[in-house]
Amino acid sequence: MSAAPGNELRIIGFLCNWCSYGGADTAGVGRMTQPTDLRIIRVPCSGRIDPLFVLKALVNGADGVLVSGCHPRDCHYAEGNFYARRRLEVLKRFLQVLGIDERRFEYTWVSASEGQRWQEVVQKFTERIHELGPAPKITPDQMAMAETMAAQPR
Repeated sequence: MSAAPGNELRIIGFLCNWCSYGGADTAGVGRMTQPTDLRIIRVPCSGRIDPLFVLKALVNGADGVLVSGCHPRDCHYAEGNFYARRRLEVLKRFLQVLGIDERRFEYTWVSASEGQRWQEVVQKFTERIHELGPAPKITPDQMAMAETMAAQPR
């Protein structure tokens, strides 16, 4: 089931301020065509993204979530993207446990000078979400389970 032409799906993008947001801006300044489904939330660093942000976005009606940060070893905060990668990889595996198709979530690295790469990443992700169609509703029980597991000591 895919969205009808002209119907936008809700796709949330958490982008780090220093690199990925700059890459999206570079693509925009370069007048590269980009899907309009993506709603960008700028964060200081991908390392500041709690996996519950992604889960809550999906619970509250997002059809897909994209997280993008600086390339490894290029993080403005030295190690933020290493922390992000570790957390987001665990989250990706955890989505299956909740019954959420893991293809609805992706994380990637894009620098401020990579407008072309940003365009490709967002185009591919948006196409995938359109192929999957609108996300099924997540039940309160699924969310309670996610919050319980996330609250466990790490």
